[in-house]
Order: sequence, then C-alpha cells, then structure tokens
Amino acid sequence: MKTTKVEGADKGNIFVFALSTCIWCKKTTSLLNDLGVAYEYIYVDQTHGEERKEILEQLKQWNPQLSYPTIVVNNKTCVKGFKEKEIREAISL
Repeated sequence: MKTTKVEGADKGNIFVFALSTCIWCKKTTSLLNDLGVAYEYIYVDQTHGEERKEILEQLKQWNPQLSYPTIVVNNKTCVKGFKEKEIREAISL
C-alpha cells in the first residue's frame, strides 16, 4: 500500500483514509498540517485493483460506511468526517 508521509511532531500513529476530490478530506489534512503533526494518508480513489480492495478492507474495520475522511489514531481511535474538535482531542492537542 503506497501511502504519503507528512513530517511533523510525533503525536502517535495518525493515518487518514481520504479521497483526492473531497473538500472535507482537504480540510482534514490542512488542519493536521496547521497543527504541525506527522501523519500518513492515502487517496483511496487513486488506487486500483488488489491494492484498492486491501485498503477498503482496512477502512471497513474502522468505518463500515466507507465515508471520508476517516482518521485513525494509534490504531485505537477513529474519527469519521471532518470534526475538528474530535480530531484535536484524538491527537491530544
């Protein structure tokens, strides 16, 4: 699975399942950038074949509705959608 890593402060393992055309996904990554935290993301709509199937299976474990963005923090906390307060709380800022 090819992900993109963004450098920043270590606030744990932050992973974002996103769509390249989603305004809420862009707002989420902009918030994380503004907060200066390290995170990884993948644009699910830019994957194909087996890779997409694998990613969707991982996403379903956290968010069976497959809505975007889905933010997973430390493989424990999941925030579905752009919810700034919940995202900030999940990364302990």
